[in-house]
Amino acid sequence: MSSISPAEIIARIERLPISRWHNELRFLFGGCTFFTAYDIVVIAFVMPTFVELWHLTPQDIGALLAVGFAGQFVGAGIFGWAGERFGRLGTLKAAVITLSVFGVACGFARSYDALLVFRFLQGVGLGGEVPIAAIYINELAKAHRRGRFVLLYVNIVAFAFFAASYGSIWIIPHLGWPWMFYLGAFPIVLLVFIARDVPESPRWLARRNHLDQADAAMSAIERRVYGANVPPVSTAGLAVYVPDEPAKFADLFGGIYRGRTFTVWCLWAIALFTTYGLISWMPSIFRTVYHLSVEKSLRYAAVANAATCAQAFVTPFLIDRLGRRTMAVVGFSLSAAALLAVSAIAGASAELVMVMAALGSMGAGMVDQLLWVYTPEIYPTRMRSMGAAYASAWGRLASLFTPLLIGAILAVTHSAVTIFYLFAGASIAGACIVLLFAIEPAGRLLEEVSP
Repeated sequence: MSSISPAEIIARIERLPISRWHNELRFLFGGCTFFTAYDIVVIAFVMPTFVELWHLTPQDIGALLAVGFAGQFVGAGIFGWAGERFGRLGTLKAAVITLSVFGVACGFARSYDALLVFRFLQGVGLGGEVPIAAIYINELAKAHRRGRFVLLYVNIVAFAFFAASYGSIWIIPHLGWPWMFYLGAFPIVLLVFIARDVPESPRWLARRNHLDQADAAMSAIERRVYGANVPPVSTAGLAVYVPDEPAKFADLFGGIYRGRTFTVWCLWAIALFTTYGLISWMPSIFRTVYHLSVEKSLRYAAVANAATCAQAFVTPFLIDRLGRRTMAVVGFSLSAAALLAVSAIAGASAELVMVMAALGSMGAGMVDQLLWVYTPEIYPTRMRSMGAAYASAWGRLASLFTPLLIGAILAVTHSAVTIFYLFAGASIAGACIVLLFAIEPAGRLLEEVSP
């Protein structure tokens, strides 16, 4: 039997100072997540080209946008389960390989039907990468300022949206639309460095009773952080738990986790319904409703992603001070106010819609990013992967139906007003759910928040 205890592993994680190794970890995982987020939204910025190339109807657009989210829903379930059974690192690698290979295949597609198939398969990998990467980062973060540590990694998503939107303005006319997909396969290169420099999650190993492996993983990290002078460790005051087998799906609804699961599933569905609804459809709305050129449609839609990047510079430095709940209410409220305002103005110009959609995207995007910090915190290590992945899957499911719903509305009304009212109502509901049911885990050990 190993002389190392689970509490000692946790204590060794908590005493680690933020170091160059932590920054390299966030860089490698952030690179994978950057291109995953890029791949998720890239279809929106290629879509105006497809509309002209393949003469797509609003229903065709909705189906092509939705099929990627269908793949993500499936992938979140598959890789969430695998991350619990086989470990965080191997599961992450499998997700990255899947999204990269089928991302290249999307670039080679020369028909609408072929792209539907490849986009679904790429979505399977996309749905698995972000949850597993976020969980790993959470499990290596210490309780003090964990929100800032994780959010500085998660916020790379906002810059990926920005890169996809503004990159499309130059790439599509100069290199052609397939290159928008080819570029998204870059994460497969980063796997070489991840395999060399990143060990399996010590928290996961300890929970599975692989204590010698957890000790070896921590020793490898400590050598990178401290060099030869590793300080002594104390387990005083830390929660001690017994290594356990992975949780079953039913455990998500047992005890204190029943309310947490229903709450976070609702929040994911609402946040992604609004975030990806706006990101996915705004280029096509500017093109089909406001009759702007393809280039101008892309430029107007890109403003929303620039606004989301702006808030990404601020939220990491407020999340631990104000807490997860307050920040989520602020985000939902900003989104609702902006979208209600533009909906109430008769005959709003494309420029006003651009500004208000940007503010709406900023608020919804803030909540989307916060959820990657909050969700892994409210589940214990034995079911953190499953809990976070299945919660994000509900977001993907909502994102799946959003394009279909918006396509049907536009086909009938030829107006964006109803759509903005719909998103505003969802944001109001999200703020209410946070106020009534969400807990505040800021500044507490993961084992204390989720025993």
